[in-house]
Amino acid sequence: MQTRPMQTVRTLPELRAARAAMTGRVAFVPTMGALHAGHMALVTAAREVADHVIASIFVNPLQFGPNEDLARYPRQEAADAALLVEHGCDLLWLPPVEVMYPAGFLTTVSVAKIDAAFDGAHRPGHFDGVATVVAKLFGQVRPDIALFGEKDWQQLAIIRRMALDLDMAVDVRGVPTVREADGLALSSRNAYLSAGERTAATELPRALNAAVAAIGRGEPVSLALAAARQAIAAAGFEIDYVELADAALQPTEELPARLLAAARIGTTRLIDNIPVTIRASR
Repeated sequence: MQTRPMQTVRTLPELRAARAAMTGRVAFVPTMGALHAGHMALVTAAREVADHVIASIFVNPLQFGPNEDLARYPRQEAADAALLVEHGCDLLWLPPVEVMYPAGFLTTVSVAKIDAAFDGAHRPGHFDGVATVVAKLFGQVRPDIALFGEKDWQQLAIIRRMALDLDMAVDVRGVPTVREADGLALSSRNAYLSAGERTAATELPRALNAAVAAIGRGEPVSLALAAARQAIAAAGFEIDYVELADAALQPTEELPARLLAAARIGTTRLIDNIPVTIRASR
């Protein structure tokens, strides 16, 4: 792939000057770094729909709970920048914490109801932190389009809702999950897995796909989900949830829906989701 020059900025005046010089449509890919092929799919999709692509790397402390992995979250700035250059990113916004949350920072965004189930129930305050940082990033970058991975399905739904509710002139788009050859969804946290955990982790997408197939054959949703939970637990996971969600991010047994899962193996928490579009007979 051909490379093109990429500007890296770390202060708001630099960002504003660079953004003001851009003409045409701007697509934005916000990330927390530790970039992989899933992130690059977002950048590639952004290149296809816009004249300029801006990516950000910021490990957002507001979305980490007190017992989560903020301190050990992987940081690899040079490697990340090289990947972005390779995939045609025009500008990298790389703010330090004191720029994003300066002394005296008080205002946050609260996402009521839509974060009540699934990851929101297991990570209190997480999506308020996500919404706050994304709202700030949208205000700083002023993109026409923003792209997010569908692997974080609840996050995508919440950001879409926030943009709608707060009249943000940003077209929020999802990009399909990128997977390893064995089906495991790409995630920066996969780097935490030991060799044995990495092998066992493939049971998560395998069990979800088996549940979707069972529902498609007409088996009761409750039995298909119970079988998936049993298989995931047998692989060594501690399960947070394996549930169907409707468009409003509420538990459901009606189709179409999204099958969402989160489970921990060792010290690593993985999430995944698969669409369920075939209506099962009851």
